[in-house]
Amino acid sequence: MPLLPVYRDKGVRSLAFDFKKEYKEFYLPPTKPGLVTVPAMNFIAVRGQGDPNAPEGEYQRAMGLLYGIAFTIKMSKMGDRRIEGYYDYVVPPLEGFWWGKGGGAVDYGHKEEFQWISLIRLPDFVTPADFDWAVEEATKKKKQDFSPVEFLTYEEGLCVQCMHIGSYDDEPATLRAIEEFAAGQGYVLDIGPQRYHHEIYLSDARKVAPERRKTVIREPVQKR
Repeated sequence: MPLLPVYRDKGVRSLAFDFKKEYKEFYLPPTKPGLVTVPAMNFIAVRGQGDPNAPEGEYQRAMGLLYGIAFTIKMSKMGDRRIEGYYDYVVPPLEGFWWGKGGGAVDYGHKEEFQWISLIRLPDFVTPADFDWAVEEATKKKKQDFSPVEFLTYEEGLCVQCMHIGSYDDEPATLRAIEEFAAGQGYVLDIGPQRYHHEIYLSDARKVAPERRKTVIREPVQKR
């Protein structure tokens, strides 16, 4: 993975590095399921449980924590902190690892039992020391407790993924298509304590109608 921004327009103007555009295989898959091997990546992460739609719930609080750290790192260029290797970039989309009670598959009929890790990907130049600085800086400036936020390195490995277009509540149909594709290729889903149902949210749910929302759905698999 490149550690430097991509420059375009024949050197006249530089654009912020956009993970969605530069790594289309991870962020812009087709609507039909396909295999993908996902390498290790670093994330800002917050763990929690419960219905993500609950007003003032854990999930809503996690969003504030995630974006507080994400933008502290991105805007470090405006302050005294000089992060080695820093380049301008677009904050990557919100992601989520999800599992159900006992570590199994999610049960859409019982969202109050959802277990989750909410995530935002970090550029490779961000070290654990830079991350710790961002937590201290955000805590000081926002006068808020950022201790639930962690630096998480995670390698997904072999998965089946596709683009889901529509409401989050309609995801079970896409999950069935993924499972059927995996079976046809000689794989089974491998969801457990260390491998999770994964979603990447490409649409702002506050602005995009449910039937038009784009979400990458990714499931870990292993040979049958």
